[in-house]
Amino acid sequence: MATGVEIRTLTSPDELPEWLRAVSTGFLLSPTVSPQEVAVRREGLDPGRTQGAYDGGRCVGTFRTTPQEMTVPGGAVLPACAVTNVTVSPTHRRRGLLTAMMAGALAAAKERGDAFATLIAAEYPIYGRYGFGPAAWTTEWEVHTARAGLDRRYAGPADAGDGGRVDLVDADGFRALMPAVHERFRTGPDRQGAIDRTEKWWRLATGDLRHPDDGFTLPFHAVYRDADGRPQGGVAYTSDNVWQGKQPEQTATVRDLFAATAAGEAALWRFVLAMDWIQRVRTGPRAPDDVLPLLLPDPRAARTVTHADWLWLRPLDVPRMLATRAYPSAGTLVLDVRDKDGYAAGRYRLETDGPGGAARCGPTREEPDLSLEAADLGALYLGDESAVRLAALGRLAAHREGAVRRADVLFRTARRPWCPDVF
Repeated sequence: MATGVEIRTLTSPDELPEWLRAVSTGFLLSPTVSPQEVAVRREGLDPGRTQGAYDGGRCVGTFRTTPQEMTVPGGAVLPACAVTNVTVSPTHRRRGLLTAMMAGALAAAKERGDAFATLIAAEYPIYGRYGFGPAAWTTEWEVHTARAGLDRRYAGPADAGDGGRVDLVDADGFRALMPAVHERFRTGPDRQGAIDRTEKWWRLATGDLRHPDDGFTLPFHAVYRDADGRPQGGVAYTSDNVWQGKQPEQTATVRDLFAATAAGEAALWRFVLAMDWIQRVRTGPRAPDDVLPLLLPDPRAARTVTHADWLWLRPLDVPRMLATRAYPSAGTLVLDVRDKDGYAAGRYRLETDGPGGAARCGPTREEPDLSLEAADLGALYLGDESAVRLAALGRLAAHREGAVRRADVLFRTARRPWCPDVF
């Protein structure tokens, strides 16, 4: 580590402005931070989970973690350590600061009993060496509404097509109704990768907690209610209000769209795509296997504009991770997990009872079926990565015939994992 640089957690609220300045510098946002931003960012920030690297009085590295709940395959929820605000100033790169801050954070997470750590990587090559693997990807589409083939003669809130309705609401109403709906959505059996949203998240997203320099535009909000009047989903969207030659050329951008039912999800997409003046809809980050393109009579109207890794996962408690998630069939698998930092290292026997059944996992001395690095277990865990593909890449070694395909059957999921949120 860099000589003369001290790494420590924050001890006083007075240290936050300098720490936030370092975050802003590291992300190349601004060399200064306003008092209003400090006030907003202070809310909910735990100094004990906020690390800074200090060279004299100047903060040159930042690292923060927050508690998180994540849905795993089958709908169960596990506690995670969410890593965020990771920066190293340009003057102090390649001097071991990130490694030292990461070591402190992972040790604390292991001691707390977190099942795994998570992050969203700004750059792909950085985090594999710390035991993180890309566990869920994201895709964004741009839909050319005129080509989509949908009937755009939307007749009003009662025209959702299934007895339900879509109504516009204000930000306060959205914030009041949607947290409970989101809880039902994110704990569904096929929602692996979805995370909890705090009260602060909802306040930020609906404009209740902002600062003047953040560039925030308040979105429009709409709620889908089923035939019984129960809220089942919501959407937040903006429009760029572009006209050319007295013709609308507007693009709507979806900031958030989720529903606890398939009918609600389809109704919300039809609502957005049927709006007058909107020529294109940017979907925002969605699951790679989102239903949207196939909702369109012409799926080619949905053009992929982004497809990239999103959520990374770092195993910490392998027995708890593997025993908690669901599996599509009964089977056994002995995994030898290598972890240079020791948190997930060991040999584990997994036994699954199949759909609706339990799973058990614990240490064993049996000969392994497969051996792999902790980062590759992280990539497999939520069901997105293929054990067969990892074996072809030489990142997973089989010690028994058929073990790779058995692992593929056990770990893969019917729907791809998705984390809708940035953290």
